[in-house]
Amino acid sequence: MRIDRIKLITELAKQDLTQKHLAELSGVSRVTIGNIRSGKSCTDEIGNKIAKALNVPIDRLLEK
Repeated sequence: MRIDRIKLITELAKQDLTQKHLAELSGVSRVTIGNIRSGKSCTDEIGNKIAKALNVPIDRLLEK
């Protein structure tokens, strides 16, 4: 699964969240979130945890 880095950064800014806070909310390591923010892919499980923590549908974060 590849989360669109721009969509993730935008959603973090909208919700006034840091990578650290998102890591705490999602149960995903801060390093993993940093990797995703820089364009790396992730497992479906991690993608879904991030979407749930942001309270958005996963489709809203995925690359088209």
